[in-house]
Amino acid sequence: MLTKISHIGIAVRTLDEAIPFYQETLSMTFKGIEEVGEYKVRVAFFQIGESKIELLEPTSKESFLVEFLDKNGPGIHHIAYEVEDVEAAIKKLEASGARMIDKIPRPGAHGARVAFIQPESSQGALTELCQMRPPF
Repeated sequence: MLTKISHIGIAVRTLDEAIPFYQETLSMTFKGIEEVGEYKVRVAFFQIGESKIELLEPTSKESFLVEFLDKNGPGIHHIAYEVEDVEAAIKKLEASGARMIDKIPRPGAHGARVAFIQPESSQGALTELCQMRPPF
């Protein structure tokens, strides 16, 4: 079902403050910034091997990330696993008793289709399933 770690999402207060550490100090390859309107966040991606680090900055006071940052401060928000078929993965997880935040995939960054698993079902870790769009 899972094919690899897609990315690790890290909540930050501002991308401007966080990007230099990953780009300059850690020498990660910067892949760009994208706004994901549905989630009210801007994301900056860095490549590390086959996986990515995703920095998440809220773009609105209504963003889910504001509450997370207020409660926990900056830090790891979620881990995302790539799957070949997100609908099939959702069905398999639900059949195994896992509770899903998303029973139907929704759009994510870079054209991906994503669904989140309730943290209570994944030992307290917010877990994302990520199906990348097929290559053209």
